[in-house]
Amino acid sequence: MPSVFLFLQDQNFANLSPALQKEIYGEYYRMFYPMIFYMVKNHSTTEDIIQESFLKVIYHMPQIDGSDKTKAWIRTVVKNTTLNYLRKLKKERDNIDLESVFYDESEFATGSETVSGEIELKELIGAVERCLKDLKPAYRALIELRWKRELSYKEIADELNTTEHKVKYTLNRARDAIKKRIIKDGRESK
Repeated sequence: MPSVFLFLQDQNFANLSPALQKEIYGEYYRMFYPMIFYMVKNHSTTEDIIQESFLKVIYHMPQIDGSDKTKAWIRTVVKNTTLNYLRKLKKERDNIDLESVFYDESEFATGSETVSGEIELKELIGAVERCLKDLKPAYRALIELRWKRELSYKEIADELNTTEHKVKYTLNRARDAIKKRIIKDGRESK
């Protein structure tokens, strides 16, 4: 995590210089945009969630020792804010038509930060898709059931005739395998 977030622990965000505030928000935006966008698949909603979670972070930052714990706390705030949004829209999400699943590229602003974020997101999606091809078939099947078909752990367990615990455990291993592969590919390309 960039050390810029550590300023939030020791200082009031409002007392920081406007340039530093912009830098902190920019880092936050770039760090969490891909994750949130993957979950909500809408640019403007993603930005709303980023802003809401950022406000929660700057107003409720606890005094935590260590950047790893701070990073985990911020990720939890972002994840919970996103999940709360999705829970509120669950009824609408269940009734989404096929066209709304694919985002309209004209929604994106043409600012350089947005364009670079979009490029990074496309590169990340491409890297994940390449990694999926190299995964064990069992891992690949679980990932497709969970994220492409959006089945719950219980639905996956029922479909595969196994337990929810086994599904969660195996999905976690699949995610770890993808992370390791992306990190390995990143190191090899340097």
